[in-house]
Amino acid sequence: MGGTARRPMDADPGPPAPRPPGETPAPSGRRPVVAALMLGMALAALDSTVISTAVPQIVGDLGGFSVFSWLFSGYLLAVTVSLPLYGKLSDTFGRKPVLLAGVVLFVLGSLLCAGAWNMASLIAFRVVQGLGGGALQGTIQVVVADLYPLKERPKVQARLSSVWALSSVAGPTIGGLLAGYADWRWIFLINLPVGALAFTLITRHLHEPRRHRESRPRVDWAGALGVFLSGGLLLTALVQGGVAWSWLSAPSLTMLGGATVCAAATVWIERRAAEPIIPGWVWHRRTISAVNIAFAALGLLMIAPTVFLPTYAQSVLGLGPIPAGFVLSTMTLSWPIAAALSSRVYGRVGFRRCAITGMTAATLVLAAFPLLPYPGAAWQPALIMLLLGGALGLFQLPLIIGVQSSVEWAERGTATASILFCRQVGQSVGAALFGAVANATLASRLAEAPDAIRPGLPDDLDSVSRALEHPGALTDQAADYLGRAVDTAVDHVYLGSATAALLALLALTFLAPRRFPIRPEANPEAAAETEA
Repeated sequence: MGGTARRPMDADPGPPAPRPPGETPAPSGRRPVVAALMLGMALAALDSTVISTAVPQIVGDLGGFSVFSWLFSGYLLAVTVSLPLYGKLSDTFGRKPVLLAGVVLFVLGSLLCAGAWNMASLIAFRVVQGLGGGALQGTIQVVVADLYPLKERPKVQARLSSVWALSSVAGPTIGGLLAGYADWRWIFLINLPVGALAFTLITRHLHEPRRHRESRPRVDWAGALGVFLSGGLLLTALVQGGVAWSWLSAPSLTMLGGATVCAAATVWIERRAAEPIIPGWVWHRRTISAVNIAFAALGLLMIAPTVFLPTYAQSVLGLGPIPAGFVLSTMTLSWPIAAALSSRVYGRVGFRRCAITGMTAATLVLAAFPLLPYPGAAWQPALIMLLLGGALGLFQLPLIIGVQSSVEWAERGTATASILFCRQVGQSVGAALFGAVANATLASRLAEAPDAIRPGLPDDLDSVSRALEHPGALTDQAADYLGRAVDTAVDHVYLGSATAALLALLALTFLAPRRFPIRPEANPEAAAETEA
């Protein structure tokens, strides 16, 4: 705020106006910081996937097969509920201390995970890792916005997207190799030198100006606790509902009711707090509220390719785990390329139109998936994912940059955390919602199976996964029928994802302003580069 005038996002954003000196390092001093940010992004990205292929070794060593899914869920919960707190803390105390704290927490969590003595301790230490990962994911995006002006930012953001994409693909392979040829504990120990290097680079090369405050900054710890409780209860209910217990069971209803009560209490607390964790302007400003809704829809639609496509590739196309992973990886190849090129698009048509173009293409691509033939060839879904990655690259990055450019420095962390938080919640809701859609479709198809092949089919949904892992145990007719049932279930999930994409389109079309308000840039050196 502060009386700074806004200007619309025109055909060309134009050179940024200089801000007071001393806010960011010179261009030559940014490279070590960017290297540190890439290392931090690799830490956060790898640990969300690297243990997936090591689960059999971990369970064989520690036991706890019935709760091993919490190795993933606990990490996701910690990342999600901590994002708003870290966003506010970075606006209050600066990016550097929050980023360093995130690295320390993540490395500490990794060291503790390597020394876990049972599944319960490993899950608890994964939560510690997640608390560090939340600081890394949110703050890294904000530091890039602080360091680079509008025209340069997409290139650096694309590098970070490339790190995330490469880590997502390489994570399961690295985890499998370490678990198979060394020990699963090395999955966590390799984070220590990477984290130490990132910590050193950030400490030595990231310099922020001193902030002069008239009063001592206050942290809304009551609001933070409310966000933790309401988010934790909601996400736990979504993750475990329909898996550990039925949706209408006492645990689900209790957690959903508790989440509602805690959310209402959090709103009451935040309205009265001097420095709220989630301030009201996050939802009162059309730009941010529309992007929040669009990012929640993005989290929803991402469940189809990331969760259900590998099952489709193995059960319908008959591919092995590694080729199935390559089908998905085509999306991670086109996404960062499209993100890097997005500046040429939004520089001409604006952030909103660029994002609408990308999401329109994504809607069409997702809706086209059910048109693929059965069983089809591997290149067909791979092409779908390639196109989807390109479309989402035009959608996500322009909106992040647009929101960051529409707020002041002291609001940037909170604004960025809000959209990432909505995306994470959307993913959790999507996993529960589309999991229910897939299960309902499979149950319906199994109930409608002809009497001639019904004896060879699984009796219930719990038996379907075992049958898919060992298709040779089924008759040819039963295997074909089950494959077609899975194909139909995945088609329905993709149609649901297309509906989520349409929701994002509606939010941007009717809620977002036609032109994002842009504030002047803050880096005098970068401004001189752009003008030159």
